[in-house]
Amino acid sequence: MASHSANLWVLLGLGLAGILLVTRKLRKAVREDFGAFIEKFQLLPPPPPPPPKAPHPLTGLTFAVSDVFDIDGHETGFGHPDWVKTHEKASWTSPVVTTLVEGGATCIGKTVVDELAYGISGENKHYGTPENPAASGRLPGGSSSGAAVAVAANLVDFSLGVDTVGGVRIPAAFCGILGFRPSHGAVSHVGIIPISTSLDTIGWFAKDPNILRRVGHVLLQLPYAVQRSPRQIIIADDCFQQLKIPVDRVAQVVIKSTEKLFGRQLLKHENVEGYLKSKVPSLKEFQSKKSNGEFKTSSTSLIANVMQFLQRHEFKQNHAEWISLVKPVLDPAISAQIYETLEILDTVIYRSIRDEMRSAIQYLLKDDGILVIPTIADPPPKIGGKEILSESYQSRACSLLSIASVSGCCQVTIPLGFHNKCPISVSFIARHGGDRFLLDTVHTMYTSLQEQVDIASKSKVSKNVISKEQSAEIAKEKGNEAFKDKQWQKAIGFYTEAIKLSGTIATYYSNRALAYLELGSYLQAEADCNQAITLDKKRGDSCCFLHPTPGVA
Repeated sequence: MASHSANLWVLLGLGLAGILLVTRKLRKAVREDFGAFIEKFQLLPPPPPPPPKAPHPLTGLTFAVSDVFDIDGHETGFGHPDWVKTHEKASWTSPVVTTLVEGGATCIGKTVVDELAYGISGENKHYGTPENPAASGRLPGGSSSGAAVAVAANLVDFSLGVDTVGGVRIPAAFCGILGFRPSHGAVSHVGIIPISTSLDTIGWFAKDPNILRRVGHVLLQLPYAVQRSPRQIIIADDCFQQLKIPVDRVAQVVIKSTEKLFGRQLLKHENVEGYLKSKVPSLKEFQSKKSNGEFKTSSTSLIANVMQFLQRHEFKQNHAEWISLVKPVLDPAISAQIYETLEILDTVIYRSIRDEMRSAIQYLLKDDGILVIPTIADPPPKIGGKEILSESYQSRACSLLSIASVSGCCQVTIPLGFHNKCPISVSFIARHGGDRFLLDTVHTMYTSLQEQVDIASKSKVSKNVISKEQSAEIAKEKGNEAFKDKQWQKAIGFYTEAIKLSGTIATYYSNRALAYLELGSYLQAEADCNQAITLDKKRGDSCCFLHPTPGVA
C-alpha cells in the first residue's frame, strides 16, 4: 500500500512538473513574439519565375498585417472580441495583401490593434498590449501596435497598418523603426475596415530603408524612374520647439546630414504656424464661430481639431449603428471621444479647411521639397500611466500628426537612435503624390542620418558648446527670414537670442544693427555696430554699412 501511494506521488510530481514545463514554454512563447500577434498562419507566394526572368520583387521577405485587413477564411477582429462575435469570417483577401504575396512575400499572421483601431497608445485590454522591444515598460504606440512590434522585434521583415491620425507614424516612433504613411488615396482601401475615410491610409513598417522602398514600389505600383534628390529641405522651427527632448538632438542631425549630402544651400527654416494661418483662410471663419471672433487658438491646434472632428464624425457614420446595437464595452478614453456630440453643420467648414490645407502644403513643398518635423513631441509614455490621456499631450501630438493627415500628404517616420533609453525620431513630409520622391529621399539620406546620430551620441564632451553655436546659427537664420519679411522687431528678437547663445560673433550684432536702423533706433544700432567692429573690425564695417539685407551674412 505504501509502495502504491509512493508511486502515486511520483506520478503526481511528474504531472505537476510537466504542467510547470508547459507553462514556462507558453510564457516563453508569449515573450518571444512580444504579444504582437492575434493569429498566425501562412499565405505563400507563387513559385519564382525560371531564369533568366527576374525574381519577384519581394522574394524571401515575410510580413504581418494589422487585424483590420480581410484574409479569406479568417476573422477580421478590429481589436475587439464583440466585433468577432457579430461578424462572419472574411470570404476574400484584401487586394493589398494579395499584391504583396504575389510580389513574392509570405504573410505569417495578423497583429494586435487598439480597440476599433481608434487609439494612439497601442493598448488593448482584450488581447493584451504588445511589448515595446525598443523601450521595455513603455507603450508601443497605436493603433497599429502589433505590426510595429513585429518589425521592431525582427519577427517579420515588414508589416502593414492603417494610419488615420498617426496609427503607423506613432508606433514607428515609439518602437524605433521606419513607418510610411502614403498620400491619401495612393493605396487602395478595399478589404480593410474603415475608420475615417477622409483620413485613412494603408501604411507600412520596416527596419531597412531598402525594404521600405521595395514594398512601396509594389504597393504604389511605381514604374522604373531615375531617383531624384530634394532641392529644398525645410525645417519647421516652431514644430521642433514642442519637443520634450533637446531640439538639437533631432534637428541638427538632419541639418548636418543635409549639409554633407547636398550642401547648406538646400536648407530653409519655416514657421509652420504662421504659414498655415496665412494660407488657410477658413481657419479664421472656424475660429470665429467657436470664440466670437477672437483668434486665440493657434492654427496648428485648429488643424488638429479638424483632424479629430473628421475622425469622430466619419467613424460614427461607419460604425454608430453597430455600436448602438451591440453596445460593446469600450475603453473610457475611446468611448468618451466616440460618444461626443458633434455639430453636423460644421462639416462644410471642416472640409474647406482640409482642402485649403492640402493646397497650402503642396504650394510650400512643390515637387522637390521636404518638410522636416518631429513625429511626436514626447517619448513613449510608461505603461499604466495617464500622461498620454492628458489634454496637453494630445494637443502636442495631434498638432504635429494633423499636418499630413489633413493635407493628405505623404510622411515617413525615421528613427534617430535613443535619448534617455527611449527611441527618438524625425519625420519627413512630401507633397501629395510625392511618395516615390519621399521613399527615394529616405533611401538616400538614411545612412548619413544614422552616422550623424552616432556622432551626436558620442560627442558628449563638446556637446554643450556645439549645441549653443548651432542654436545661435538657427536663431540668426530665423532673424534673417523675419528681416526679409520686414518684421523688424521679430528679427531683433532672434538676433538677440543668437547673441545670448554666442556673443562673440560680429555678424549677429551687425545684423541686429540693420534691424534697429529700420525701426529708427539709431543709438542701439550704433552700439551694435561698435560691438561688431570691436569683435571683428573688417566684418563689422562691411556688415553694418554695405549690405542692405542681413541674409547675406
